Amino acid sequence: MSSHAELFTVRDWLRYAVSRFEEAGLYYGHGVTNSFDEAAWLVLSALHLPHDRLEIFLDAVITEPERRHLLHLIERRVGERIPTAYLLREAWLGEFKFYVDERVIVPRSFIAELLREQLAPWVKNPEEVTAVADVCTGSGCLAILAALAFPHAEVDAVDISADALEVARRNIADHGLEDRVRAVRSDMLTALQGKRYDLILSNPPYVNAAAMETLPAEYRREPRLALASGEDGLDHVRTLLRQAPQHLYPGGLLIVEIGHNRDALEAAFPDIPFTWLEVSAGDEFVFLLDQAALAPEPRPKAAE
Repeated sequence: MSSHAELFTVRDWLRYAVSRFEEAGLYYGHGVTNSFDEAAWLVLSALHLPHDRLEIFLDAVITEPERRHLLHLIERRVGERIPTAYLLREAWLGEFKFYVDERVIVPRSFIAELLREQLAPWVKNPEEVTAVADVCTGSGCLAILAALAFPHAEVDAVDISADALEVARRNIADHGLEDRVRAVRSDMLTALQGKRYDLILSNPPYVNAAAMETLPAEYRREPRLALASGEDGLDHVRTLLRQAPQHLYPGGLLIVEIGHNRDALEAAFPDIPFTWLEVSAGDEFVFLLDQAALAPEPRPKAAE
């Protein structure tokens, strides 16, 4: 008898998954931070059970086909270090679910937290936001959340990757937003000449060269194009700072997530008055600039 045949209930499989994940020393960072939450996500989603009703299903008996399916997913998670989001073809930002696969990074953005509050207090009247760009959109998640936060806005979901935009279009359709969210292929804002926006959002690649070489195996499953940003991790941010002024309306806002690069960014652009926004992890990860602060074009600090 195989060992998994002794696992009968949801409770049994949660315990088994946690034990396997802990034993394997997995890395968590694609929506959860620990083995139990990852196990609960995998087991409940694989069984098509609601994530917020775990207690009432703990003693539900699992069928043999379901056992085989769970075992397959758990062994792939452990043996191949495939992120659970890719195994399940789903990722979550708050209450919102998105389709993902290996063509895009797994969504994880502090900007999503800010959009829940419609970027208050920086956006004083959400009803007046009519044009938004999400640059480096990947799966389209921030573009979709922006469209939901600003009901009168038309949103351009921008990415250089045709593969990523296919995923974004699927998510746009899944959320019923084809009439307001447009997937646009562009290298940053290059293909959007003449377009202006009230808001430009971006969670661009920001991993520096040294960190790229030491990424956990789970992150190396993601597209390198969506992670790496040159020697210091700031290549994409430099482009945004250069391009954004001509694409923002007067009073428009640029909001960018930069990972752990605050010190490097402020050293590179000492004359720019970055406003650092408070998110759940602190005030080092997302900056805001208004159009006036970006014009004239920012000049990077000269190399010494």
